[in-house]
Amino acid sequence: MSADLTGAHPGQKGGSSQPPPGPAQVALDIAYAAIGLSDPNPRVGCVITAADPAAAWARGHTQEAGGPHAEVMALRAAREAGLNLQGATAWVTLEPCAHHGRTPPCCDTLIEAGVARVVVALRDPNPLVAGQGIARMRAAGLEVQVAGAFTPAFAERFEALHPGGLTGWDDAQGRAWAQGALELNIGFFSRMVRQRPWVRMKIAASLDGQTALANGASQWITAEAARTDGHTWRRRAGAVLTGMGTVRDDDPRLDVRLVPTTHQPLRVVVDSRLEISTQARILQPPGPVAIYTGAGRAAEAALLRERCPHLQVVEVPADAQGKTDLAAVLADLAGRGVNELHVEAGHQLNGSLLKASLVDELLVYLAPKMLGPGRGMAAFGPLERLADGLSLEFIESTAVGPDLRIRARLPGRAEALEQRLEHLLAPPPPTMA
Repeated sequence: MSADLTGAHPGQKGGSSQPPPGPAQVALDIAYAAIGLSDPNPRVGCVITAADPAAAWARGHTQEAGGPHAEVMALRAAREAGLNLQGATAWVTLEPCAHHGRTPPCCDTLIEAGVARVVVALRDPNPLVAGQGIARMRAAGLEVQVAGAFTPAFAERFEALHPGGLTGWDDAQGRAWAQGALELNIGFFSRMVRQRPWVRMKIAASLDGQTALANGASQWITAEAARTDGHTWRRRAGAVLTGMGTVRDDDPRLDVRLVPTTHQPLRVVVDSRLEISTQARILQPPGPVAIYTGAGRAAEAALLRERCPHLQVVEVPADAQGKTDLAAVLADLAGRGVNELHVEAGHQLNGSLLKASLVDELLVYLAPKMLGPGRGMAAFGPLERLADGLSLEFIESTAVGPDLRIRARLPGRAEALEQRLEHLLAPPPPTMA
């Protein structure tokens, strides 16, 4: 791969009066290129700034699982461009790994490259890393700075070499960089901290909250722009989940086809009775498929696997109501490396997931039309008191073509991740000799 370089002021457009993004923001921006590529690994970006302030910046992002990590890609770009790495600074959106998995430890790679310092947005929540990469680099003599805790001497020194590079970078700015890195990898943090994916439920509905007519007709409530945007969110996910009701009524494919992607997410069907037809479009290529069903269906599962060799049939226990244990499904998906789970299901399964408190975020597309009585967003009522309603917090609303996209989260659902973030921003423990 050819060197990936930016100028000393990347992103600056001719005639623009806006200050150029600093290396930390460029590292976060390039990390987005790993969406649809790096799962189950986190999406990481790295920028290397040489000691010479006039030199171009080298950058890289995480490749496919088993391929080079962001630090390796940035170092490769720097070497191809002939940059002097002695005294250089590496800006990384996640702590360099310290374990030997499919690739060697990135902390050792940076040490061997001769960089002088490493600036990290977040410490890695993976128990195999969790501060060990930082400790190993510090033990080797590298200066390591963690966002939200930059030392004044570091900020002053870097600002002198790269004017504007850290302008305004107080603790709050550093924490904002860290928060951006966390949001990009919210599924990875969820899997590491909670041992389950971050669950995002996508719903397309009319302004009066109907997802289909009473007869089941639902294609299409929203316009093409919203459907394309929905595929960008599918692309983020390690798996897309639906239920048998949706398979019967809509016969969806649930793959990513309206936007470019390197990998197709795992398509998941909750089918407690194993009723799915082998002709269902969701069972057709591209991409793998997993069916979650109840225990005691070995014969039906064997027949289904024989007809669809690429299909995985997973038996999970029943819950207290005799239905597929959805919490067990999420735990199994986390064990398969699924970071973000994208739900596109009908109102029954949506209601079951919400009632089980398994949904973290709602992604709702509202069309400017009224449909009257039909099928709602989620079946989990009726309620006796308004106080028993499901409270949400809006985090975003934006127009997508003629439709409105709303993102909302359950209050406190991200608290565990944010608390973990606080821990990751705390000064690491003393280095062991």
